[in-house]
Amino acid sequence: MTTPFKERSHEFLSFLNASPTPYHAVESAKVKLEAAGFNKIRERDAWSTLKPGGKYYLTRNGSSLAAFAIGHKWRPGNPISMIGTHTDSCCLRLKPVSKKQGDGFLQVGVETYGGGLWHTWFDRDLSLAGRCLIKDKDGCIVPKLVKIDRPLLRIPTLAVHLDRQETFSFNKETQLFPIAGLVAAELDRQAQSGAEGASRDTPSDTKGAASNGTQVALKAMTERHHPYMLDVIAKDAGVDVESILDFEMVLYDTQKACLGGLNEELIFSARVDNLGMSFCAVIGLINSVADTNALEQESTIRLVSLFDHEEIGSTSAQGAESTFLPAVIRRLSSITPSAPEGNGSDDSYEKVAAADDTASAYEQTLAASFLMSADMAHSVNPNYAAKYETDHKPEMNKGTVVKVNANQRYMTNSPGLALIEEVARRAGSNGVPLQTFVVRNDSSCGSTIGPMLAAALGTRTVDVGNAQLSMHSIRETAGTYDVEYAVRLFESFFVHFQELERKIIVD
Repeated sequence: MTTPFKERSHEFLSFLNASPTPYHAVESAKVKLEAAGFNKIRERDAWSTLKPGGKYYLTRNGSSLAAFAIGHKWRPGNPISMIGTHTDSCCLRLKPVSKKQGDGFLQVGVETYGGGLWHTWFDRDLSLAGRCLIKDKDGCIVPKLVKIDRPLLRIPTLAVHLDRQETFSFNKETQLFPIAGLVAAELDRQAQSGAEGASRDTPSDTKGAASNGTQVALKAMTERHHPYMLDVIAKDAGVDVESILDFEMVLYDTQKACLGGLNEELIFSARVDNLGMSFCAVIGLINSVADTNALEQESTIRLVSLFDHEEIGSTSAQGAESTFLPAVIRRLSSITPSAPEGNGSDDSYEKVAAADDTASAYEQTLAASFLMSADMAHSVNPNYAAKYETDHKPEMNKGTVVKVNANQRYMTNSPGLALIEEVARRAGSNGVPLQTFVVRNDSSCGSTIGPMLAAALGTRTVDVGNAQLSMHSIRETAGTYDVEYAVRLFESFFVHFQELERKIIVD
């Protein structure tokens, strides 16, 4: 493996290991963006300070992110080159009341998130990660990220001797509860610590009431969740249990992401779908503006948007079907230019007549812009090769996959293919490979954020993604070389879009 591909793959492994939740993924992206000179802004603030030549990022809910770089020759109504990905993955989430026990075991109640391959979650070393809401010393409510780096939980399978079923099946409501330990061990811990745990059990006649006798809406956190689990969460957050108002915790596999295969040509990890494309999009954007003069002759905006909640349909305040990206584009489309009009990507749309005439700038920007919907794709599985369309069997380490579907489950069409082929040819010093994917006519087809964003924005869109195996499993497989291929493809998209956009005119 050559050095650039090896270094990029190890950088991606670190990103995966640091990002067990969408909150952590956004935080990991923020660290990279800030190191590259991007400045934080907020939706709730005025954007009057944004200037052509600047690099910025913002978040929504801490789980979605948009980052962009504004060309020095930007004008209202000019195009935006965009890459959209998602930060969430299928997982198990703690229920609001998770405290359970049965037959001598401490258990926790969990809720399924997305369409996971839940049988892969059995007999794994699981832990907790997520976001706590904390009341600080000033009385403000602030978020704190939590990632407990040791195994706490396990979902045990039933021994084959007790149920010789040929097909492993289970009830997701009654047989997917993780065990967190033994009741006897917890009683011993409480006894050794001076019955600390017992002091937290609110007497039954005061449950639901505050110390002053007034009624409260919810039971105390120590009644809804195992007290010692709260201790562990609070310790990781660096606060007292009493400071925790609520949290959103998910289970994650503590096994680290790693390189695999005889020649380390594979990546074994959780959450490859879709942190793979989120990582590549962020790095592609950063690399495209690494040169200090990268934006000097640029008349477009380069943007990445990482959305939450794709795995459950994207219909949320921070999902791809929300106002997040449209609101960002609307505000960007009317940013005041900093220099007189010059040469730029302005042949495929009607220029705004004057700098202060921004009435149609948003619509002009949408019409001239281009979106890459980047979500991981399906590699051919050698054990199930018959499930794939004969002439469209993507392979790992053969380049990014362009997804096509006649029924518009993917948004790729001829203009999109023409653009991405030219972008791939210009990537790096020798170009990067591409593949195509189409499902069989007798097979169902997944989808991405592409269709909903294309419908909402009316922007030209193409669906792409790197090939992987075992999508939605707790442990997925991807190609080592494909990480750098995608980074180079996305960087090339940003660098060359200004020139290519005005050459592909389909009104």
